Amino acid sequence: MSATAVSHTEIQYPPELLYAICAHVYASGLLPDEPSLDPLVIDGDHGAPTAHPASYPPGYWPEPVARRTLANLCLVNHAWYEAAKPWLWHKLEVRLPRTWLSLVEEIAWNYDEETVDTVMGKTIQEATRVAMNSASVLSNNDSYFKLDENLLGTLEIPDTTISPDLLSPVPSRDPSPRRLRPKSKSPARWKIFRTISDAIQDVMNTRAPGVYVPTPHDPRPGRFVRHLDFNHFRTIGMRRSVEEGVNSRFVTGDRVQAVLKEMPNLTAFGATEYMDGALTLPVLNELFLRGAPSGGRGRPTRGRALMELHDIEEEDRERRRECKDLEAVDLTGCVSAVFVNAFTDFVNTHLLPPADSDSSGEEDDGSRRTRQLLLNEPLLFPGLKRLGMRGVKSILPRYLGPFVLAFPNLTHLDLSGTRLTPEILDALGESSTMRLKSLALARCIKLTSESIARFLVDSAVTSELTELNLYGDMTYVSPITLEDLSKIITQAPCFVNGKLVYLDISSAPVSRDVLLKFKPQPKLRSLGLSHILHLQLKDVTEFIKEKAPNVEILTLVNTSPELTATRQATISLHTQLIRPLCSPPVSFSLSQSSSPPPPPPSRLRVIELSTAVLGALGAGAGSWRIIRSKGGRGWYVDTASAWVAEPGSGGGSVLRRDLPPTHPFRVAMENLSAANGNVSSGVGWHARKMEVRKFCSFIELSHLTIAVQILHGHGMLGREDGLYGAVSFAYQG
Repeated sequence: MSATAVSHTEIQYPPELLYAICAHVYASGLLPDEPSLDPLVIDGDHGAPTAHPASYPPGYWPEPVARRTLANLCLVNHAWYEAAKPWLWHKLEVRLPRTWLSLVEEIAWNYDEETVDTVMGKTIQEATRVAMNSASVLSNNDSYFKLDENLLGTLEIPDTTISPDLLSPVPSRDPSPRRLRPKSKSPARWKIFRTISDAIQDVMNTRAPGVYVPTPHDPRPGRFVRHLDFNHFRTIGMRRSVEEGVNSRFVTGDRVQAVLKEMPNLTAFGATEYMDGALTLPVLNELFLRGAPSGGRGRPTRGRALMELHDIEEEDRERRRECKDLEAVDLTGCVSAVFVNAFTDFVNTHLLPPADSDSSGEEDDGSRRTRQLLLNEPLLFPGLKRLGMRGVKSILPRYLGPFVLAFPNLTHLDLSGTRLTPEILDALGESSTMRLKSLALARCIKLTSESIARFLVDSAVTSELTELNLYGDMTYVSPITLEDLSKIITQAPCFVNGKLVYLDISSAPVSRDVLLKFKPQPKLRSLGLSHILHLQLKDVTEFIKEKAPNVEILTLVNTSPELTATRQATISLHTQLIRPLCSPPVSFSLSQSSSPPPPPPSRLRVIELSTAVLGALGAGAGSWRIIRSKGGRGWYVDTASAWVAEPGSGGGSVLRRDLPPTHPFRVAMENLSAANGNVSSGVGWHARKMEVRKFCSFIELSHLTIAVQILHGHGMLGREDGLYGAVSFAYQG
């Protein structure tokens, strides 16, 4: 062979290696395990991600960069296309209505254009051809047709020549879960492919044991999707009439249901108030009844009645049984009547015991015992780890309680702005399996001080908390009393063990004496002390210096009498807070020393203040600048301070307070300050909404271990954008 021929020979790499490379490309666009607290700074020359929680260079690529890289890999050749395609479809964020319609057309199955018979016929032929190519011992045509006949005999293919309704009444037929029926309204395409693939493998095992049979090719990409959310979805600005908005919706329940049926591996879902009218009961069933909740019990309606299900319902149960459990759900701001009614029906149907209408004693002891046994077997969702229901304020407590209690393995829970009651909180505290890492109970107007204290002090559920949000403001003041607050900070395990990273006790009765009772909090990075009118600045300074020196973000909106008088606010802020905490201690020495100067006593670099105080600060002082969010919040930021990592050093990131004016991070912060609020919704600090959806699933290969599938929700330290970002950083409440 000539050298020219050798040079043009295409090198074939193992598919596992290509898949692993694409997995790393996808993972490079995700936040590291310990995320940065700052907005992402996009600079074309920062190079590869550092994998450190650094502000600059960032620890991760911007998501569009990772997606563009995967898209370019798809254009290399067919092998790269097969390796990169699953990761391109891994996470879907619906942004525009027409994009959503294209997504539905690409993923969902149009039963009118493509019947069950057509799909099964084409799939069987394709699968048989692939199997014959894999089996060299079955290379003649006679064996091909025999294999096809064996496969057809294995599967019960729908026969549309004679309607089954003419053969026997519907209630008398035994609903076999293995049969694909022609009258089925919702056969899952991936389920058909899996059934045919299993049948092919069974036939081949009898004809040629040990022969590997590839899975039939499925052009629909729904099986790759792990994440679906509508965080960026908007219909505002489309100049649609009110009638069109009501009668011609883009996101409908039927479309969402059709898409969810074709996503057996979906683990994260996010909804918003712009599409909550599509969260019907069938959609909620498709979301929550997949995986473990649909398997093993044989109870179709959770104790409603012991009766036979219709074939279609049994098929839906069998299909959902083979799906993955949902691991993260975000329902922030869902308050429409459609959603509330569907939520109520879901809880009534699956979670609440039926009303005992027959109390005449006519049923015998056996049926009564059977009924009691069914009622004592609650429906649980063991796979769900993260639940966000911030602002879902239309759900009544009698439905909210059973729903939240049905998730025994939660690690992140956001119930801010809901009708959470002390009874529900007490029931949560009795869980023996739940161990929360992040908890948000902001502005829950029905909670009492005693219930919060019991939940934090006496329950093992909150013993491992690292993030706690008990935010209150001047409208919804925190219900915690001074006595219970002292009890919480001195006895609650999450306060005593010093592992809190995020804490917000705004509007609580915090005083100097309360701050002195705090145990040291060495890991605390973000602290909320807003709406505490009588708290002195010098007390806050002393607390951070002595108890929490690693705090980087501090909120002081409507806090301290020194900040209420706007004329003296600037002087008080700098002299009593910024200078003592952010400047290195002054030292005098007659001899010249080569040792570096001592660091400042704290890491404070971002302070959230009220609009009036920010207006009095003007253009700032020194390197401190005002950065406003897209909404009503604003921060006083030291633009010369940031976590900086040296790429390739392996030493992690270091907080620097002397960034030069030309440093890319400082330039980016100066630009945000000059924008005066004309920024993206993801710009801000000290989030008020819990991030529960972001995740990364990896694979384990025989010689190359990337990781196992883990859901990475960064809680109150997560970086949100879109509508979730507005809720996190823009809104005052």
